[in-house]
Amino acid sequence: MDIKQCTSLEEVRNEVDKLDDEIVELIAKRNSYVKQAAAFKESIEEVKAPQRMDAVMQRVRHKALTLNLSPNLISKLYTIMIDAMVESEISEFRNGGNF
Repeated sequence: MDIKQCTSLEEVRNEVDKLDDEIVELIAKRNSYVKQAAAFKESIEEVKAPQRMDAVMQRVRHKALTLNLSPNLISKLYTIMIDAMVESEISEFRNGGNF
């Protein structure tokens, strides 16, 4: 992970803003794939996929640890994100997966 060494608060804020834009774009991309997944599922229970959610949480918590980042922070963020995306996927499922 390459981190630019900034020389001013303004430069730090600009870098953070760029990262925020990338994060939002990546979340939108992830959400698009989640919506596509609805077309491959046969029930609401399959959409909810608690085993998959557990696997994702374990994987991202491990990744956080390898990056010296709080796994609890990542868990909280992913819980919010996954809950919202499951609701989105359920809507897609009910609409026949027409994303």
